[in-house]
Amino acid sequence: MTAAEDIEDEEPVKASKMPLIIGLVLALAGGGGGFMAVQMGLIGGGAKAASADDHGDDHGDSHGDDHGKAADLGGIGFLELDPVIISLPSGGGQRFLRFSAQLEINSTYEEEVTKIKPRVIDVLNGYLRAVETEELENPAALVRLRGQMLRRVQVVAGEDRIRDLLIMEFVIN
Repeated sequence: MTAAEDIEDEEPVKASKMPLIIGLVLALAGGGGGFMAVQMGLIGGGAKAASADDHGDDHGDSHGDDHGKAADLGGIGFLELDPVIISLPSGGGQRFLRFSAQLEINSTYEEEVTKIKPRVIDVLNGYLRAVETEELENPAALVRLRGQMLRRVQVVAGEDRIRDLLIMEFVIN
């Protein structure tokens, strides 16, 4: 045999998989350690958020965006507004919008908000009459309309008095 034949007969040496396994184990350990550090509050402010949740010191958004959290219902009340019927401009026949809502209010201000209920209804009536019919018919616009109405009611009653506007009925016939 010649030297060239000996080289061809030898199989190439396979690379070891040990560095790949060690890298994978270290990545998993690092990810798990980082997760635990955040959950325990060592990094990322997890301890502050956990203590606020444990003690009920939630000073977040007052629009009920606490998905999955139990709401503190001790300080709220609901004030039902009279239904509003608005005639809509149409080409053929008579069309109407029937709207009714309730206000979620801080219970300490319930009497004050009840006194200005006619002013609140007037603001909602004026706003709904000014909105274009096409926009009222668009189902996706209801969220924006609700936000606009809530902001107007908060301006009239005071922002800390009104927590939310709950639409009970929004029917166009």
